[in-house]
Amino acid sequence: MRKLRVWFLGATGFLALMGVSKLALAAGTVAPVINTGDTAWVLISAGLVFLMTPGLAFFYGGLVRKKNMLSVLMQCFMLMCIITLQWVMFGYSLSFGPDIKGIIGNLSWAGLHGVGITPFADYSATVPHQAFMIYQAMFAIITPGLILGAFAERMKFSAFVVFSLLWATFVYDPVCHWVWGVGGFLRNSGALDFAGGTVVHINAGVAALVCAIVLGKRKGYPSHMSPPHNLPFAVLGAGLLWFGWFGFNGGSALGANGLATSALVVTHVAAAAAGLTWSLLEWKISSKPTMLGMITGAVAGLVAITPAAGFVGPMDAIWIGVGVSVICYFFVAVVKAKFGYDDSLDAFGVHGVGGIWGALATGLWATKAVNPAGNNGLFYGNPGLFLIQLKAVVITIVYSFIVSFVLLKIVDLVIGLRVSEDEERIGLDLTQHRESGYTMLD
Repeated sequence: MRKLRVWFLGATGFLALMGVSKLALAAGTVAPVINTGDTAWVLISAGLVFLMTPGLAFFYGGLVRKKNMLSVLMQCFMLMCIITLQWVMFGYSLSFGPDIKGIIGNLSWAGLHGVGITPFADYSATVPHQAFMIYQAMFAIITPGLILGAFAERMKFSAFVVFSLLWATFVYDPVCHWVWGVGGFLRNSGALDFAGGTVVHINAGVAALVCAIVLGKRKGYPSHMSPPHNLPFAVLGAGLLWFGWFGFNGGSALGANGLATSALVVTHVAAAAAGLTWSLLEWKISSKPTMLGMITGAVAGLVAITPAAGFVGPMDAIWIGVGVSVICYFFVAVVKAKFGYDDSLDAFGVHGVGGIWGALATGLWATKAVNPAGNNGLFYGNPGLFLIQLKAVVITIVYSFIVSFVLLKIVDLVIGLRVSEDEERIGLDLTQHRESGYTMLD
């Protein structure tokens, strides 16, 4: 009898270690298994992606004039507050909740109702549902932050807050559901976006272009614009972005596994290739490589590899990095000047154009050898994937452009978008926040 009890205790202990609860056994079902390594990696990745928003604040803040430094920091930190609350109250449910006709999630998860600490197999089979939710929240926060690079130094803070909330709800959340949500029509069509090339970068980049067009040029643009007021701050911000991007892409594997390793490796490789390529282009065309060019190229490389990170190998990542620098350099140096729009910090030229290239490049170089759950691209014998990627890109561009334009016009009609000429001349730090980023001592 004693041996029987020892055997029973040992068996139940073994089952408990395997993640099977006594309650599940009694019910005849197996409870979801939380993998502690996967959970730790996703939570760490959430922290890395969170750090990218302060990194973006310093990257953008260093590039504007010193009278507008704090306004950029304030905008980024405000997004960390308001988008978090929007995400918890209804944004996550719209993005990932039970599907409505492939277009949007319903509101059954509003207020995180039913989003608990057990896994939800459709999204995260080995990590708590709330871990997946908060990881995705960090993407929702930084995406509207990318847009502010286009309208820096001239939008009212009140207009920024209202527009950002509306844009997150009516643009980001639907596109997120189309691509990543269970039942989303682009997901069902086979479109691949590992970590946000379409959802984040094309989406935000196109909205940035719309903002630049609707708000118009800064006073004195382009003949009387000052260079970046604090380039070391911009370099610091770029470094934080590069660091955080390991969680942005590597964390999208949703597990501490080989796919996360592959995604992290190609992320770094593409950024390095793109930073070098941009510097070489400047060296050849303008006779001197610049620090600003180096970090711009590196960020462009990070953008381009984002949709492809879980589907391509290191050598193909090099080509993606080289290609994005050539294309984005052309847009920033030639196309923007030709058309005359004032994309203050090249949000469209880097994120929009880089995201488009990355999404299409996924259709070229994706391979099942890296990720069996993905697909083969054109260069691996499947031209159909490129056409699917092209369709997703076009749909996202059209939707983001139209809805962003409508939202901007509504906000302009109700509260006005742009600061006055005097406020712009004085600077947004003082006129919008009664603060100055720098104190001059006698």
